[in-house]
Amino acid sequence: MARRMFDLLAVASWSRSFAYALSSDAISVSGTPVNASAPIPEAFVSYSIEFAFFPDFAGNSSLPNTFSNNLLNNLGDLTGTKPYIRVGGNTQDYALYNASLETATYGIVNPKRSVDYPTTLYIGPSYFDSYNTWPDTKFIHGFNLGLGGNTSHPEGWETLLDTVPLACKALGKDKLLGWEYGNEPDLLSTSSQGAVRPPGWNESEYVAQWLNGTRAIKSQLATACPELLGNDTYGYLAPSFAGTNNHLKYWTTWQDGLNADHDIKLISSHNYIGGATQPGVTLQGTLMNHTSTVHSISFQVNESNYLSSYGIPFILGETNSLYNEGAPGLSNSFGAALWGIDFNLWCASVGIRRVHMHMGTDYRYASWQPIQTNKTTIGTKPPYYGNIVVAAMMGNLVENEVQIANLPLEDEKEAAYAAYEGGKLKRIAVVNMRQYNYTVNGTSAVLNPVPRPEQEYSFRVPDYSSKKVHVQRLYANGSDAISGISWDGTSYNWELDEGKPVKLHNVTVGETVEASGGFVKVQVPDSTAVILNFGKS
Repeated sequence: MARRMFDLLAVASWSRSFAYALSSDAISVSGTPVNASAPIPEAFVSYSIEFAFFPDFAGNSSLPNTFSNNLLNNLGDLTGTKPYIRVGGNTQDYALYNASLETATYGIVNPKRSVDYPTTLYIGPSYFDSYNTWPDTKFIHGFNLGLGGNTSHPEGWETLLDTVPLACKALGKDKLLGWEYGNEPDLLSTSSQGAVRPPGWNESEYVAQWLNGTRAIKSQLATACPELLGNDTYGYLAPSFAGTNNHLKYWTTWQDGLNADHDIKLISSHNYIGGATQPGVTLQGTLMNHTSTVHSISFQVNESNYLSSYGIPFILGETNSLYNEGAPGLSNSFGAALWGIDFNLWCASVGIRRVHMHMGTDYRYASWQPIQTNKTTIGTKPPYYGNIVVAAMMGNLVENEVQIANLPLEDEKEAAYAAYEGGKLKRIAVVNMRQYNYTVNGTSAVLNPVPRPEQEYSFRVPDYSSKKVHVQRLYANGSDAISGISWDGTSYNWELDEGKPVKLHNVTVGETVEASGGFVKVQVPDSTAVILNFGKS
Protein backbone atom coordinates (compact mmCIF):
# COMPACT_ATOMS: atom_id res chain seq x y z
CA MET A 1 0.00 0.00 0.00
CA ALA A 2 1.47 3.35 -1.00
CA ARG A 3 1.70 6.02 1.70
CA ARG A 4 2.00 9.75 1.21
CA MET A 5 1.86 12.68 3.60
CA PHE A 6 0.84 16.20 2.70
CA ASP A 7 0.82 19.36 4.79
CA LEU A 8 -2.12 21.35 3.41
CA LEU A 9 -1.83 24.78 1.86
CA ALA A 10 -2.80 26.27 -1.45
CA VAL A 11 -0.24 25.52 -4.09
CA ALA A 12 -0.37 26.31 -7.83
CA SER A 13 1.10 29.81 -7.99
CA TRP A 14 -0.05 32.25 -10.63
CA SER A 15 3.19 31.66 -12.53
CA ARG A 16 2.41 27.92 -12.34
CA SER A 17 5.49 27.22 -10.22
CA PHE A 18 5.43 25.65 -6.78
CA ALA A 19 7.43 26.47 -3.68
CA TYR A 20 7.47 24.25 -0.64
CA ALA A 21 9.42 23.74 2.53
CA LEU A 22 10.33 20.08 2.22
CA SER A 23 10.82 17.65 5.04
CA SER A 24 11.99 14.07 4.84
CA ASP A 25 8.51 12.62 4.43
CA ALA A 26 6.08 15.46 3.70
CA ILE A 27 5.25 18.38 1.47
CA SER A 28 5.00 21.34 3.84
CA VAL A 29 2.62 24.19 3.01
CA SER A 30 0.52 26.66 4.99
CA GLY A 31 -3.19 26.51 5.80
CA THR A 32 -4.19 29.65 3.87
CA PRO A 33 -4.73 29.97 0.10
CA VAL A 34 -1.42 31.67 -0.62
CA ASN A 35 -0.86 31.66 -4.41
CA ALA A 36 -4.11 29.77 -5.03
CA SER A 37 -6.44 30.75 -7.86
CA ALA A 38 -8.40 33.95 -7.77
CA PRO A 39 -11.99 33.46 -6.54
CA ILE A 40 -13.80 31.22 -9.02
CA PRO A 41 -16.67 32.91 -10.96
CA GLU A 42 -20.13 31.39 -10.91
CA ALA A 43 -21.06 28.66 -13.41
CA PHE A 44 -17.49 27.40 -13.71
CA VAL A 45 -18.95 24.01 -14.68
CA SER A 46 -20.67 24.77 -17.99
CA TYR A 47 -21.41 23.18 -21.35
CA SER A 48 -21.02 23.70 -25.07
CA ILE A 49 -23.62 22.01 -27.25
CA GLU A 50 -23.07 21.32 -30.93
CA PHE A 51 -25.20 23.77 -32.90
CA ALA A 52 -26.93 21.14 -35.04
CA PHE A 53 -27.99 19.13 -31.99
CA PHE A 54 -29.16 21.84 -29.63
CA PRO A 55 -32.85 21.05 -30.33
CA ASP A 56 -32.18 17.42 -29.31
CA PHE A 57 -30.76 18.52 -25.97
CA ALA A 58 -33.31 21.25 -25.22
CA GLY A 59 -36.47 20.11 -27.00
CA ASN A 60 -39.05 22.78 -27.72
CA SER A 61 -41.94 24.52 -25.99
CA SER A 62 -44.35 21.72 -26.87
CA LEU A 63 -41.97 18.95 -25.78
CA PRO A 64 -39.13 20.27 -23.58
CA ASN A 65 -36.30 17.92 -22.77
CA THR A 66 -36.85 17.63 -19.02
CA PHE A 67 -34.08 15.03 -18.71
CA SER A 68 -31.48 17.59 -19.79
CA ASN A 69 -33.00 20.22 -17.55
CA ASN A 70 -32.91 17.88 -14.55
CA LEU A 71 -29.20 17.26 -15.07
CA LEU A 72 -28.54 20.99 -15.33
CA ASN A 73 -30.56 21.61 -12.17
CA ASN A 74 -28.43 19.09 -10.26
CA LEU A 75 -25.31 21.10 -11.00
CA GLY A 76 -27.04 24.38 -10.25
CA ASP A 77 -28.10 23.05 -6.87
CA LEU A 78 -24.44 22.42 -6.02
CA THR A 79 -22.85 25.62 -7.36
CA GLY A 80 -25.68 28.14 -7.01
CA THR A 81 -26.01 28.75 -10.77
CA LYS A 82 -27.12 26.45 -13.57
CA PRO A 83 -24.39 25.83 -16.16
CA TYR A 84 -24.05 28.42 -18.89
CA ILE A 85 -24.71 26.96 -22.34
CA ARG A 86 -22.72 27.83 -25.42
CA VAL A 87 -24.60 26.80 -28.58
CA GLY A 88 -21.95 26.43 -31.26
CA GLY A 89 -19.27 24.19 -32.70
CA ASN A 90 -18.34 23.17 -36.24
CA THR A 91 -21.96 23.06 -37.41
CA GLN A 92 -22.45 26.68 -36.36
CA ASP A 93 -20.35 27.57 -39.42
CA TYR A 94 -22.38 25.33 -41.73
CA ALA A 95 -25.83 26.52 -40.66
CA LEU A 96 -27.90 28.38 -43.25
CA TYR A 97 -31.33 29.80 -42.55
CA ASN A 98 -34.43 28.60 -44.38
CA ALA A 99 -37.51 30.60 -43.40
CA SER A 100 -39.87 28.00 -44.86
CA LEU A 101 -38.33 25.00 -43.09
CA GLU A 102 -40.99 23.41 -40.89
CA THR A 103 -38.54 21.54 -38.66
CA ALA A 104 -35.89 23.05 -36.40
CA THR A 105 -33.06 21.57 -38.48
CA TYR A 106 -32.46 19.69 -41.68
CA GLY A 107 -28.99 18.22 -41.98
CA ILE A 108 -27.15 16.03 -44.45
CA VAL A 109 -24.24 13.91 -43.25
CA ASN A 110 -21.43 13.48 -45.73
CA PRO A 111 -19.36 10.54 -44.39
CA LYS A 112 -16.32 11.70 -46.33
CA ARG A 113 -16.35 14.90 -44.27
CA SER A 114 -17.78 13.74 -40.94
CA VAL A 115 -19.79 10.73 -39.79
CA ASP A 116 -20.87 12.45 -36.58
CA TYR A 117 -22.62 15.62 -37.68
CA PRO A 118 -24.13 17.21 -40.81
CA THR A 119 -21.81 19.36 -42.88
CA THR A 120 -24.81 20.60 -44.86
CA LEU A 121 -27.23 22.16 -42.39
CA TYR A 122 -30.35 24.28 -42.59
CA ILE A 123 -32.20 25.74 -39.63
CA GLY A 124 -35.76 27.00 -39.57
CA PRO A 125 -37.64 29.54 -37.43
CA SER A 126 -38.56 26.86 -34.87
CA TYR A 127 -34.88 26.30 -34.06
CA PHE A 128 -34.97 29.30 -31.77
CA ASP A 129 -37.90 27.94 -29.78
CA SER A 130 -35.43 25.58 -28.10
CA TYR A 131 -34.19 28.55 -26.09
CA ASN A 132 -37.50 28.54 -24.23
CA THR A 133 -37.22 25.17 -22.49
CA TRP A 134 -34.65 25.50 -19.68
CA PRO A 135 -35.65 27.97 -16.95
CA ASP A 136 -32.99 30.11 -15.29
CA THR A 137 -30.38 29.28 -17.93
CA LYS A 138 -28.12 31.70 -19.80
CA PHE A 139 -26.90 31.06 -23.34
CA ILE A 140 -24.22 32.06 -25.82
CA HIS A 141 -25.54 31.86 -29.37
CA GLY A 142 -23.10 31.18 -32.21
CA PHE A 143 -23.40 32.84 -35.62
CA ASN A 144 -21.98 31.56 -38.92
CA LEU A 145 -18.65 33.17 -39.82
CA GLY A 146 -17.41 30.28 -41.97
CA LEU A 147 -20.00 31.05 -44.64
CA GLY A 148 -21.45 34.27 -43.22
CA GLY A 149 -18.16 36.18 -43.31
CA ASN A 150 -17.17 35.08 -46.79
CA THR A 151 -18.40 37.19 -49.71
CA SER A 152 -18.34 34.14 -51.98
CA HIS A 153 -21.24 32.73 -49.93
CA PRO A 154 -23.96 35.44 -49.98
CA GLU A 155 -26.45 33.00 -48.45
CA GLY A 156 -24.26 32.89 -45.36
CA TRP A 157 -24.36 36.67 -44.97
CA GLU A 158 -28.13 36.66 -45.44
CA THR A 159 -28.35 33.98 -42.75
CA LEU A 160 -26.51 36.27 -40.33
CA LEU A 161 -28.83 39.20 -41.02
CA ASP A 162 -31.97 37.04 -40.86
CA THR A 163 -31.15 35.14 -37.67
CA VAL A 164 -29.96 37.97 -35.42
CA PRO A 165 -33.55 39.18 -34.81
CA LEU A 166 -34.76 35.61 -34.21
CA ALA A 167 -31.98 34.83 -31.75
CA CYS A 168 -32.21 38.08 -29.81
CA LYS A 169 -35.99 37.89 -29.43
CA ALA A 170 -35.78 34.26 -28.29
CA LEU A 171 -33.15 35.04 -25.68
CA GLY A 172 -33.93 38.49 -24.36
CA LYS A 173 -32.18 40.00 -21.35
CA ASP A 174 -32.86 37.12 -19.00
CA LYS A 175 -31.33 34.35 -21.12
CA LEU A 176 -28.62 36.10 -23.12
CA LEU A 177 -25.06 35.69 -21.88
CA GLY A 178 -23.35 36.77 -25.09
CA TRP A 179 -22.70 36.13 -28.77
CA GLU A 180 -20.08 34.21 -30.69
CA TYR A 181 -19.20 34.91 -34.31
CA GLY A 182 -17.41 31.94 -35.81
CA ASN A 183 -16.10 28.63 -34.49
CA GLU A 184 -12.36 27.91 -34.71
CA PRO A 185 -11.64 30.41 -37.49
CA ASP A 186 -7.96 29.47 -37.26
CA LEU A 187 -8.92 26.21 -39.03
CA LEU A 188 -11.12 27.68 -41.78
CA SER A 189 -8.35 27.36 -44.37
CA THR A 190 -7.18 23.91 -43.28
CA SER A 191 -10.24 22.07 -41.97
CA SER A 192 -10.47 18.39 -42.84
CA GLN A 193 -14.24 18.91 -43.19
CA GLY A 194 -13.63 21.30 -46.07
CA ALA A 195 -11.69 24.55 -46.23
CA VAL A 196 -13.79 27.71 -46.66
CA ARG A 197 -10.87 30.16 -46.80
CA PRO A 198 -7.82 30.26 -49.10
CA PRO A 199 -4.40 29.01 -47.92
CA GLY A 200 -3.22 32.58 -47.40
CA TRP A 201 -5.99 33.35 -44.88
CA ASN A 202 -4.33 35.46 -42.19
CA GLU A 203 -5.06 37.32 -38.96
CA SER A 204 -5.73 40.71 -40.53
CA GLU A 205 -8.28 39.22 -42.93
CA TYR A 206 -9.96 37.39 -40.07
CA VAL A 207 -10.10 40.54 -37.95
CA ALA A 208 -11.59 42.54 -40.83
CA GLN A 209 -14.31 39.93 -41.41
CA TRP A 210 -14.99 39.56 -37.69
CA LEU A 211 -15.40 43.30 -37.23
CA ASN A 212 -17.59 43.56 -40.33
CA GLY A 213 -19.84 40.76 -39.05
CA THR A 214 -20.08 41.87 -35.43
CA ARG A 215 -20.91 45.41 -36.52
CA ALA A 216 -23.68 44.00 -38.72
CA ILE A 217 -24.96 42.02 -35.72
CA LYS A 218 -25.01 45.19 -33.63
CA SER A 219 -26.87 47.04 -36.36
CA GLN A 220 -29.50 44.31 -36.53
CA LEU A 221 -29.84 44.33 -32.75
CA ALA A 222 -30.36 48.08 -32.79
CA THR A 223 -33.45 47.51 -34.91
CA ALA A 224 -34.80 44.24 -33.49
CA CYS A 225 -33.68 44.25 -29.83
CA PRO A 226 -32.24 47.65 -28.86
CA GLU A 227 -32.64 46.76 -25.18
CA LEU A 228 -29.80 44.23 -25.60
CA LEU A 229 -27.18 46.82 -26.55
CA GLY A 230 -26.38 47.79 -22.97
CA ASN A 231 -23.05 46.90 -21.40
CA ASP A 232 -24.67 44.17 -19.33
CA THR A 233 -26.06 42.27 -22.34
CA TYR A 234 -23.99 43.15 -25.42
CA GLY A 235 -20.67 41.40 -25.97
CA TYR A 236 -18.83 38.47 -27.54
CA LEU A 237 -16.56 35.60 -26.70
CA ALA A 238 -13.66 35.44 -29.15
CA PRO A 239 -11.60 34.42 -30.99
CA SER A 240 -12.69 30.80 -30.22
CA PHE A 241 -9.59 29.35 -31.81
CA ALA A 242 -8.93 25.62 -31.83
CA GLY A 243 -6.34 26.20 -29.15
CA THR A 244 -3.12 24.74 -30.43
CA ASN A 245 -0.52 26.70 -32.34
CA ASN A 246 -2.48 26.77 -35.59
CA HIS A 247 -2.52 28.94 -38.69
CA LEU A 248 -3.77 32.06 -36.89
CA LYS A 249 -2.26 33.38 -33.66
CA TYR A 250 -4.18 34.84 -30.72
CA TRP A 251 -1.78 37.68 -30.00
CA THR A 252 -1.62 38.76 -33.63
CA THR A 253 -5.42 39.10 -33.86
CA TRP A 254 -5.39 41.34 -30.80
CA GLN A 255 -2.55 43.41 -32.20
CA ASP A 256 -4.55 43.69 -35.45
CA GLY A 257 -7.52 45.17 -33.59
CA LEU A 258 -9.89 42.28 -32.88
CA ASN A 259 -11.24 44.20 -29.89
CA ALA A 260 -11.26 47.59 -31.61
CA ASP A 261 -14.92 48.06 -30.62
CA HIS A 262 -14.27 46.99 -27.01
CA ASP A 263 -17.06 44.45 -27.10
CA ILE A 264 -15.18 41.22 -26.33
CA LYS A 265 -16.23 40.15 -22.84
CA LEU A 266 -14.59 36.72 -22.78
CA ILE A 267 -11.41 35.46 -24.42
CA SER A 268 -12.30 31.95 -25.54
CA SER A 269 -10.06 29.07 -26.51
CA HIS A 270 -10.74 25.41 -27.30
CA ASN A 271 -8.85 22.40 -25.98
CA TYR A 272 -8.74 18.67 -26.62
CA ILE A 273 -6.17 16.47 -24.92
CA GLY A 274 -5.82 14.26 -28.01
CA GLY A 275 -7.63 12.77 -30.99
CA ALA A 276 -10.11 9.90 -31.13
CA THR A 277 -8.03 8.07 -33.75
CA GLN A 278 -4.66 9.49 -32.79
CA PRO A 279 -1.98 6.75 -32.52
CA GLY A 280 -0.90 5.93 -29.01
CA VAL A 281 -3.95 7.33 -27.20
CA THR A 282 -4.79 5.22 -24.15
CA LEU A 283 -6.89 5.56 -21.05
CA GLN A 284 -3.94 5.44 -18.63
CA GLY A 285 -1.36 7.29 -20.70
CA THR A 286 -3.59 10.04 -22.13
CA LEU A 287 -6.69 10.65 -20.02
CA MET A 288 -5.98 9.19 -16.59
CA ASN A 289 -2.66 10.98 -16.45
CA HIS A 290 -2.03 14.28 -14.67
CA THR A 291 1.15 15.02 -16.63
CA SER A 292 -0.78 14.66 -19.88
CA THR A 293 -3.47 17.03 -18.61
CA VAL A 294 -0.95 19.67 -17.50
CA HIS A 295 0.79 19.49 -20.88
CA SER A 296 -2.52 19.69 -22.75
CA ILE A 297 -3.64 22.94 -21.11
CA SER A 298 -0.19 24.58 -21.07
CA PHE A 299 -0.84 26.39 -24.36
CA GLN A 300 -4.00 27.98 -22.98
CA VAL A 301 -2.22 28.90 -19.76
CA ASN A 302 0.45 30.71 -21.79
CA GLU A 303 -2.22 32.48 -23.84
CA SER A 304 -4.07 33.46 -20.67
CA ASN A 305 -0.88 34.92 -19.23
CA TYR A 306 -0.13 36.84 -22.42
CA LEU A 307 -3.63 38.27 -22.73
CA SER A 308 -4.13 38.98 -19.02
CA SER A 309 -3.12 42.61 -19.52
CA TYR A 310 -6.41 43.17 -21.36
CA GLY A 311 -8.35 42.43 -18.16
CA ILE A 312 -10.79 40.10 -19.94
CA PRO A 313 -11.57 36.67 -18.42
CA PHE A 314 -10.03 33.72 -20.27
CA ILE A 315 -12.26 30.65 -20.65
CA LEU A 316 -12.40 27.36 -22.49
CA GLY A 317 -15.47 27.88 -24.66
CA GLU A 318 -15.25 24.31 -25.96
CA THR A 319 -13.34 21.33 -24.63
CA ASN A 320 -13.53 17.62 -23.95
CA SER A 321 -11.38 14.53 -23.95
CA LEU A 322 -10.60 13.51 -27.54
CA TYR A 323 -11.44 15.54 -30.65
CA ASN A 324 -13.55 13.97 -33.38
CA GLU A 325 -16.27 13.48 -30.76
CA GLY A 326 -14.39 11.02 -28.59
CA ALA A 327 -13.42 7.34 -28.78
CA PRO A 328 -15.56 4.42 -27.57
CA GLY A 329 -14.03 2.66 -24.60
CA LEU A 330 -12.12 5.80 -23.68
CA SER A 331 -14.23 8.97 -23.78
CA ASN A 332 -17.40 7.23 -22.61
CA SER A 333 -15.75 5.32 -19.76
CA PHE A 334 -15.52 5.95 -16.05
CA GLY A 335 -11.86 6.77 -16.61
CA ALA A 336 -12.99 9.79 -18.63
CA ALA A 337 -15.00 10.95 -15.60
CA LEU A 338 -11.83 10.81 -13.50
CA TRP A 339 -9.97 12.68 -16.24
CA GLY A 340 -12.69 15.35 -16.25
CA ILE A 341 -12.27 15.97 -12.53
CA ASP A 342 -8.52 16.43 -12.80
CA PHE A 343 -8.80 18.51 -15.98
CA ASN A 344 -11.43 20.92 -14.66
CA LEU A 345 -9.82 21.40 -11.26
CA TRP A 346 -6.42 21.92 -12.84
CA CYS A 347 -7.93 24.55 -15.15
CA ALA A 348 -9.48 26.29 -12.15
CA SER A 349 -6.21 26.21 -10.23
CA VAL A 350 -4.22 27.87 -13.03
CA GLY A 351 -6.61 30.70 -13.80
CA ILE A 352 -9.01 29.42 -16.47
CA ARG A 353 -12.23 31.16 -15.46
CA ARG A 354 -14.83 28.79 -16.88
CA VAL A 355 -14.90 25.48 -18.73
CA HIS A 356 -17.58 24.52 -21.28
CA MET A 357 -17.58 20.75 -21.81
CA HIS A 358 -18.67 20.05 -25.39
CA MET A 359 -21.48 17.64 -26.30
CA GLY A 360 -23.52 16.50 -29.25
CA THR A 361 -26.04 13.77 -30.04
CA ASP A 362 -24.27 10.39 -30.26
CA TYR A 363 -20.94 11.94 -29.25
CA ARG A 364 -18.80 9.45 -27.34
CA TYR A 365 -17.55 12.07 -24.86
CA ALA A 366 -20.96 13.60 -24.08
CA SER A 367 -22.03 13.92 -20.46
CA TRP A 368 -25.44 12.60 -21.47
CA GLN A 369 -27.34 11.35 -24.50
CA PRO A 370 -30.45 13.55 -24.72
CA ILE A 371 -32.63 11.37 -26.97
CA GLN A 372 -32.86 7.79 -28.16
CA THR A 373 -31.25 7.15 -31.54
CA ASN A 374 -30.35 4.09 -33.57
CA LYS A 375 -26.76 4.55 -32.37
CA THR A 376 -27.01 5.53 -28.71
CA THR A 377 -29.34 4.88 -25.81
CA ILE A 378 -30.74 7.87 -23.95
CA GLY A 379 -29.03 8.19 -20.61
CA THR A 380 -26.56 9.76 -18.21
CA LYS A 381 -22.99 9.01 -19.22
CA PRO A 382 -19.88 8.61 -17.02
CA PRO A 383 -18.46 12.09 -17.79
CA TYR A 384 -21.51 13.67 -16.13
CA TYR A 385 -20.50 12.13 -12.82
CA GLY A 386 -17.13 13.84 -13.19
CA ASN A 387 -18.97 17.13 -13.75
CA ILE A 388 -20.93 16.53 -10.55
CA VAL A 389 -17.76 15.98 -8.52
CA VAL A 390 -16.21 19.19 -9.86
CA ALA A 391 -19.37 21.07 -8.92
CA ALA A 392 -19.33 19.52 -5.43
CA MET A 393 -15.69 20.53 -5.03
CA MET A 394 -16.50 24.10 -6.07
CA GLY A 395 -19.48 24.41 -3.75
CA ASN A 396 -21.81 27.40 -3.89
CA LEU A 397 -19.92 30.00 -5.94
CA VAL A 398 -22.65 32.59 -5.51
CA GLU A 399 -22.60 32.61 -1.72
CA ASN A 400 -18.91 31.87 -1.14
CA GLU A 401 -15.53 33.11 -2.31
CA VAL A 402 -13.94 29.86 -3.45
CA GLN A 403 -10.29 29.39 -4.43
CA ILE A 404 -8.74 26.23 -5.84
CA ALA A 405 -5.17 25.06 -5.36
CA ASN A 406 -3.37 22.05 -6.80
CA LEU A 407 -1.58 19.78 -4.32
CA PRO A 408 1.30 18.15 -6.24
CA LEU A 409 1.58 14.40 -5.77
CA GLU A 410 4.41 12.01 -6.54
CA ASP A 411 2.79 9.96 -9.30
CA GLU A 412 1.33 11.27 -12.57
CA LYS A 413 -1.53 8.78 -12.11
CA GLU A 414 -2.95 10.77 -9.20
CA ALA A 415 -4.00 14.34 -8.45
CA ALA A 416 -5.21 16.31 -5.47
CA TYR A 417 -6.71 19.75 -4.95
CA ALA A 418 -7.74 21.98 -2.08
CA ALA A 419 -10.80 24.24 -2.06
CA TYR A 420 -10.82 27.27 0.22
CA GLU A 421 -13.84 29.32 1.22
CA GLY A 422 -13.22 32.73 2.70
CA GLY A 423 -9.53 31.91 2.98
CA LYS A 424 -9.98 28.70 4.95
CA LEU A 425 -9.68 25.09 3.93
CA LYS A 426 -13.07 23.58 3.15
CA ARG A 427 -12.52 20.56 0.91
CA ILE A 428 -9.82 18.28 -0.49
CA ALA A 429 -10.32 16.25 -3.66
CA VAL A 430 -8.17 13.21 -4.43
CA VAL A 431 -8.32 11.54 -7.84
CA ASN A 432 -6.64 8.14 -7.95
CA MET A 433 -6.23 7.53 -11.67
CA ARG A 434 -4.32 4.26 -11.48
CA GLN A 435 -6.12 2.08 -13.97
CA TYR A 436 -8.22 -0.75 -12.59
CA ASN A 437 -10.27 -2.54 -15.23
CA TYR A 438 -13.73 -3.93 -14.61
CA THR A 439 -13.16 -6.49 -17.35
CA VAL A 440 -10.04 -8.55 -17.99
CA ASN A 441 -9.67 -10.10 -21.44
CA GLY A 442 -13.37 -9.45 -22.00
CA THR A 443 -14.45 -11.22 -18.79
CA SER A 444 -16.20 -9.45 -15.95
CA ALA A 445 -14.04 -9.01 -12.87
CA VAL A 446 -17.13 -9.89 -10.83
CA LEU A 447 -16.88 -13.44 -12.17
CA ASN A 448 -13.08 -13.53 -12.00
CA PRO A 449 -12.17 -11.07 -9.26
CA VAL A 450 -8.86 -9.26 -9.45
CA PRO A 451 -7.86 -7.56 -6.18
CA ARG A 452 -8.41 -3.81 -6.40
CA PRO A 453 -5.43 -1.92 -4.97
CA GLU A 454 -5.95 1.18 -2.89
CA GLN A 455 -3.73 4.04 -1.82
CA GLU A 456 -3.59 5.69 1.58
CA TYR A 457 -3.35 9.47 1.56
CA SER A 458 -2.33 11.32 4.70
CA PHE A 459 -2.77 15.09 4.94
CA ARG A 460 -1.64 17.47 7.66
CA VAL A 461 -4.55 19.89 8.00
CA PRO A 462 -4.62 23.35 9.59
CA ASP A 463 -5.41 23.58 13.29
CA TYR A 464 -8.75 25.26 12.59
CA SER A 465 -10.03 22.25 10.59
CA SER A 466 -12.73 20.16 12.23
CA LYS A 467 -11.79 16.87 13.86
CA LYS A 468 -14.53 14.95 12.05
CA VAL A 469 -14.06 14.92 8.29
CA HIS A 470 -16.87 13.80 6.00
CA VAL A 471 -15.95 11.64 3.01
CA GLN A 472 -17.79 11.53 -0.33
CA ARG A 473 -16.81 8.95 -2.92
CA LEU A 474 -17.12 8.60 -6.69
CA TYR A 475 -17.22 4.91 -7.49
CA ALA A 476 -17.67 2.43 -10.34
CA ASN A 477 -16.56 -1.15 -10.84
CA GLY A 478 -13.53 -0.01 -12.81
CA SER A 479 -12.04 2.60 -15.09
CA ASP A 480 -13.54 0.85 -18.13
CA ALA A 481 -17.09 0.78 -16.68
CA ILE A 482 -19.76 2.69 -18.58
CA SER A 483 -22.55 2.16 -16.04
CA GLY A 484 -23.05 1.41 -12.35
CA ILE A 485 -21.59 4.74 -11.23
CA SER A 486 -22.48 6.51 -7.99
CA TRP A 487 -21.46 9.73 -6.29
CA ASP A 488 -21.85 9.79 -2.51
CA GLY A 489 -24.36 6.96 -2.83
CA THR A 490 -26.40 8.84 -5.44
CA SER A 491 -27.31 7.96 -9.01
CA TYR A 492 -28.32 10.49 -11.67
CA ASN A 493 -29.35 7.90 -14.22
CA TRP A 494 -32.18 8.44 -16.67
CA GLU A 495 -33.90 5.15 -15.92
CA LEU A 496 -34.31 5.88 -12.19
CA ASP A 497 -35.90 9.34 -12.19
CA GLU A 498 -34.98 11.03 -15.47
CA GLY A 499 -31.69 12.35 -14.14
CA LYS A 500 -32.87 13.60 -10.76
CA PRO A 501 -30.70 12.45 -7.82
CA VAL A 502 -31.74 9.08 -6.41
CA LYS A 503 -30.16 7.64 -3.26
CA LEU A 504 -29.03 4.04 -3.74
CA HIS A 505 -29.71 1.52 -0.99
CA ASN A 506 -26.71 -0.67 -1.81
CA VAL A 507 -24.04 2.02 -1.34
CA THR A 508 -22.70 3.06 2.05
CA VAL A 509 -22.81 6.80 2.76
CA GLY A 510 -22.15 9.01 5.75
CA GLU A 511 -18.50 7.94 6.03
CA THR A 512 -16.28 10.02 8.31
CA VAL A 513 -12.62 9.98 9.28
CA GLU A 514 -10.96 11.67 12.22
CA ALA A 515 -8.35 14.40 11.99
CA SER A 516 -5.94 13.26 14.68
CA GLY A 517 -2.80 15.12 15.69
CA GLY A 518 -3.21 17.48 12.76
CA PHE A 519 -3.35 14.63 10.25
CA VAL A 520 -6.23 13.08 8.35
CA LYS A 521 -5.93 9.84 6.39
CA VAL A 522 -8.17 8.37 3.71
CA GLN A 523 -8.06 5.18 1.67
CA VAL A 524 -8.74 5.67 -2.05
CA PRO A 525 -9.15 2.58 -4.26
CA ASP A 526 -7.55 2.74 -7.70
CA SER A 527 -9.78 4.34 -10.36
CA THR A 528 -11.92 6.25 -7.86
CA ALA A 529 -12.09 9.76 -6.42
CA VAL A 530 -12.99 11.24 -3.05
CA ILE A 531 -13.77 14.61 -1.52
CA LEU A 532 -12.94 15.30 2.11
CA ASN A 533 -15.25 17.90 3.65
CA PHE A 534 -14.02 19.91 6.62
CA GLY A 535 -16.46 21.68 8.91
CA LYS A 536 -19.48 20.03 7.31
CA SER A 537 -22.30 19.47 9.79
